[in-house]
Amino acid sequence: MRFMSSATRVHQLPDSDAEVAFVGRSNVGKSSLINALANQRQLARVSNTPGRTQLINIFELAGGGTIVDLPGYGYAKVPGRIRDDWREMIEGYLLEREALQMVFVLVDAEIGPTPLDVQMLEWLRQNDVPHTVVATKTDKVKSSQRPRRRRDLAAGCLLEPGDIVWVSAAKNVNLDQLQSLVRSHLR
Repeated sequence: MRFMSSATRVHQLPDSDAEVAFVGRSNVGKSSLINALANQRQLARVSNTPGRTQLINIFELAGGGTIVDLPGYGYAKVPGRIRDDWREMIEGYLLEREALQMVFVLVDAEIGPTPLDVQMLEWLRQNDVPHTVVATKTDKVKSSQRPRRRRDLAAGCLLEPGDIVWVSAAKNVNLDQLQSLVRSHLR
């Protein structure tokens, strides 16, 4: 995988035959997950400060297709007008990008779906945007609490536990499953 370009609006992006996008609240681990999927440490910028991804970032896969890293929603130490611009940027991309095949909505497995995650899922459903929920940071959930956490997280997303992809970028848990799923949408 290699970085292609960044943009503030969908019309500025290079053409793509097929692509998938990753979206989630700030600090959910989008960049870390993209880096783990690419098996590269510094492909997508990782930061401890929420809100570092501020543009639509597009990456090209060696076998064809592209992956898009969208700005995080929710907490970020930026002025409200910039957060409003991010919402417009994300919604414009999700509604206008013809090559978009699937949106992977990242939800923190330890925290569960926040009101902003639920709002994003409702918005995607209302606009008929295909999406899959990916629970990140599963390694941070104690093994004794995982079955209950899976049920609670799935219920919060109005899904069954089996409908969610459970991953950990830090521990390489189920990354092969997610890679296969990504590739299946790019064929």
